[in-house]
Amino acid sequence: MSFVMYPAIDIRGGKCVRLVQGDFNQETVFGESPLPVVKSFIDQGTSWIHMVDLDGARQGERVNASYVIEAVNLGVKVQVGGGIRTEDDIKYYLENGVERVILGSSVVSDPTFAYKMVDYYGEKIAVGIDARDGYVSTHGWKTTSTIKATQLGMELASAGVERFIFTDISTDGLLKGPNIEAINEMARVTGKEVIASGGVSSYQDLHKLRDIKGVQGAIVGKAIYLNRIKLKKALEKVKAQ
Repeated sequence: MSFVMYPAIDIRGGKCVRLVQGDFNQETVFGESPLPVVKSFIDQGTSWIHMVDLDGARQGERVNASYVIEAVNLGVKVQVGGGIRTEDDIKYYLENGVERVILGSSVVSDPTFAYKMVDYYGEKIAVGIDARDGYVSTHGWKTTSTIKATQLGMELASAGVERFIFTDISTDGLLKGPNIEAINEMARVTGKEVIASGGVSSYQDLHKLRDIKGVQGAIVGKAIYLNRIKLKKALEKVKAQ
């Protein structure tokens, strides 16, 4: 299992933005359109991009999907989340060349649907588990449930989910390092591949995550935009190891 770095692009109102802990009131715009950012990431050597439709996550429907498809057409593998609630959403993305679709809130609100989609689409589906203080948060991080993230992870792994994207909200956008303990625990209890998200701020963070058994990759956002991490250099380091 090779470790993959996923540079992140979050889209709100057609712009490339970053939030702090999912707070829409703490938004920084890094591009009037996500497409120049996509091109920049490709030029620096990435083969994958992680994209999130923030408006879609809040509204429960596809809002910025056209930008995602345009990114695919530029020649990069894309995994996308945000506002994916129906099989039509999944089909739309996959039929338009998206490599991987992330189910999030629907896993909690309608687990039967999630299980069915995972069973049918297999590796094309990843499940996003976002945790606040250890409990699952949904609907654009506006709602925190009474379900423990590790409990949900174990249930989904038993149901056939092979890949999780785990975000510890307390670290997201703060550049203070990922929650290594929580990520390690999620990988351990599920026994499946985990992509870590939230808090990566240095090359050392990437090394730590790479060394966790079961962690297949890391999503990196703000650290790239603020030049804490040079994407080209990070990709070379990850590939070398």
